[in-house]
Amino acid sequence: MQYKKYTKQRSGSIQGLRSFKDTLPTNIKKIIKKKGHIFSETLNNWKFIVGDELFQICYPKTFKNSNKFGVSTLHIMVKRGHEVDLEYSKKEIIDKMNSFFGYSIVEKLKFISFNDTKNKFKKEIKKNNSVTNNKYTDKVKSIKNEKIKQSLIKLTKLFKQR
Repeated sequence: MQYKKYTKQRSGSIQGLRSFKDTLPTNIKKIIKKKGHIFSETLNNWKFIVGDELFQICYPKTFKNSNKFGVSTLHIMVKRGHEVDLEYSKKEIIDKMNSFFGYSIVEKLKFISFNDTKNKFKKEIKKNNSVTNNKYTDKVKSIKNEKIKQSLIKLTKLFKQR
């Protein structure tokens, strides 16, 4: 990698291949460092943290990290009418999150209710047996290397399970 200083511009740039972290803007790097890891892990493991019943009625919206003026807060979206259920299990959610991360992450939960109108006029969704489109299945079948072909088929099966 070479560092090139432009004489007419303020900042220097890196020529050649760059790592992914070098291509991100500095504002996004700051956000990822502050709360990206905590929020993404919370999203990925939300079903484990709250359980199956509460998983159906709520999801995390944002995570506010602690600073001089406030405590760390997790904002949770809740279906209207189920706020009381979540209020009773507030202490359990905080304890499970803190034990999941290994230290005190969340000190406060804030609930935001929303109307769930999806169930009233629901269109029938056609379910394919495979996740990939027909044109992609043809491309996968045309691959000559068996290991690559099998790994792509396994990958589509994993996406289908989620």
